[in-house]
Amino acid sequence: MVTPAGTESAAGSARRLNQPQPALVEAHVDGAPRSVNGSAVGVVREEWRVVDRWWTEEPVSRRYFDIVLAGGERAVVFHDDEVGRWFSQRGT
Repeated sequence: MVTPAGTESAAGSARRLNQPQPALVEAHVDGAPRSVNGSAVGVVREEWRVVDRWWTEEPVSRRYFDIVLAGGERAVVFHDDEVGRWFSQRGT
């Protein structure tokens, strides 16, 4: 039996795809990640910064890195400057 959308059990089990997860990142002096969750970073493919909603009570200031870990797995990690923590997301 399929639970209709909008019911409590369907809504309670839903989660966002590619939701950022807290990550343990060791960074180089320049801020680029050296390791993520204990895995060495093989290559930093790209880096970019997002600064948005600076006019609100919940501004966004993040430094993103598209990386390849030494084992070949791709990921995106970012440092959230507002909360001072690192997060990871799966790459494509």
